[in-house]
Amino acid sequence: MIRVLVVDDEALVRMGFSHILNAADDIEVVGAVQGGEAVPTVRELRPDVVLLDIRMPDVDGLTVLADLRGLQDPPVVAVLTTFDTDEYVATALRSGAAGFLLKDTDPEQLPALVRALTDGGPVLSSKVTRTVVNGYLDADTREPSAVRLAARLTERERTVLVLMAEGLANNDIGDRLHLSTGTVKGHVSAVFGKLQVSSRVQAALIAERAGLLAPAEDEEAG
Repeated sequence: MIRVLVVDDEALVRMGFSHILNAADDIEVVGAVQGGEAVPTVRELRPDVVLLDIRMPDVDGLTVLADLRGLQDPPVVAVLTTFDTDEYVATALRSGAAGFLLKDTDPEQLPALVRALTDGGPVLSSKVTRTVVNGYLDADTREPSAVRLAARLTERERTVLVLMAEGLANNDIGDRLHLSTGTVKGHVSAVFGKLQVSSRVQAALIAERAGLLAPAEDEEAG
């Protein structure tokens, strides 16, 4: 059994996550507590996974994360947030969190995400793209202004941006993504507007400065 501790200041969230996870045959929620109870509860119950709210009124979630990571045999920790561009996410990931989940994650996906955590893989809610997280993790080598602009894009728009930066024309992008040329043009216009640029070259520069290109190339090579 995968032993899970849910740490959140809202009772409804604790109850909801516990109900969903306990319905899985291989997962047991051993506790659901507020932030101030997290560290002593982990010491007592020794969960495999902790789902930790990043923003709590009684204690800072980042402080709890640091305390958990400092334990002799720390559990795997994924942070919970209501915002996919929450500024705390960057610090949490750099501080050892194995990933983060949005609180409105599809209930059907939640058990699989917990299993992935125990298998050692980074876990991200489906609404969050790996390229954005890579940008957070390597923020020291990226331009913050470009990362913020790229964060405005939807997942599809980021994909279109990367393909544009690779030099693909609209019809080629359409072929790659199985979209009509008209639909691609709409995505390109949206990208230009959100990035506040007027040309593909300018868009490609932002993609590079935001760290979107190298991860895409690495994934394609793999």
